Amino acid sequence: MKGKRRNGLPQYCSLVIDRHKKRRIRFRAKGVDTYLPFPPVGAEFEKAYAAALAGVTEWRANIGAARTKPGSMDALAVSYYRSPQFQGLRDSTKQTYRRIIETFRVKHGSRLVRDLRREHLKILLGNMADRPQAANRLLSLLKIMLDHALDNGWIAVNPAAGVRGFKKKTDGFHTWTETEIATYEARHPEGTKARLALNLLLYTAQRRSDVIAMGWHQVSGKTIRVKQRKTGAELDLFMLPALTDVLFLLPKDKPSFLLTEFGKPFTAAGFGNWFRDRCNEAGLSHCSAHGLRKAAARRMAEGGMSGDIIKAVTGHTDLKQVSVYTAAANQAALAEKGLKAIAGKKKRTASVQPVRKVGQEKGE
Repeated sequence: MKGKRRNGLPQYCSLVIDRHKKRRIRFRAKGVDTYLPFPPVGAEFEKAYAAALAGVTEWRANIGAARTKPGSMDALAVSYYRSPQFQGLRDSTKQTYRRIIETFRVKHGSRLVRDLRREHLKILLGNMADRPQAANRLLSLLKIMLDHALDNGWIAVNPAAGVRGFKKKTDGFHTWTETEIATYEARHPEGTKARLALNLLLYTAQRRSDVIAMGWHQVSGKTIRVKQRKTGAELDLFMLPALTDVLFLLPKDKPSFLLTEFGKPFTAAGFGNWFRDRCNEAGLSHCSAHGLRKAAARRMAEGGMSGDIIKAVTGHTDLKQVSVYTAAANQAALAEKGLKAIAGKKKRTASVQPVRKVGQEKGE
């Protein structure tokens, strides 16, 4: 969701009181004028807000199609938005792509696609050297859009093909250490919502977008069923005592285990921000919700679990991705296990002393 304005509400939103004296959130922008659920938090509001934003984008695309210069980057963006390739993306991905593309269009939308050269792209990326990740994301999107232009006969060659972005080695989200987990637990004791959040993240090894949706409707016996929002993978996860002992104290008439102060389910972004504050309270500003998913994978790796077992828990389909998650496993401990396996098990042979005959003296 876009950043909040001075009134504390998302872009295009305002608080109104209807004729029944009820509070409502009005979304008003060119092409869209509608009401959204109150309060302005939770999955229901996020879904309605995303739909309203999509309506604004569609309206702009329809208007822009008539105003854009044929063959321009503006026209290419409008054409790409309407393509099956773009329409088939998840809503969250569409929003991310639109944000990057629209920022690019502000400066370069009027330029013709056929005039774009490799040297232009290199200059463009060079000017973003202070933001290498953003530059790489833009390059990836331009490659996709220019492939779309190529497929539709706008250009004969994709000038972005083969252009390399910045090399930026990163381990991604920090993997929580055992000391950091203990520090968080000391700051947020059992019975707090902050501790519940940590238990759900760590003892299911799932993403924040899946953890916020977890509730009693997914529990069957000692198993919780998860359908991952990002991949669609369906997992049946055994609930450890460290998790069940906490969950069985929670009411069973709520939509999810984790709720906002308004009693509504969190959004992924909202939960991320809320959990960030809880980490900061524990002096762990470098830790995140996703880092606990990696910590769970680390624990499994250190416990000698195979890549296939770890995949069964995390829902990954690629062992290469699992290796990224388990990179923080204790190398020394794992190496010791490996070296002992190389040595194998040696058979010990006991030395047998000859039996002395009755009456035989020692040394005879």
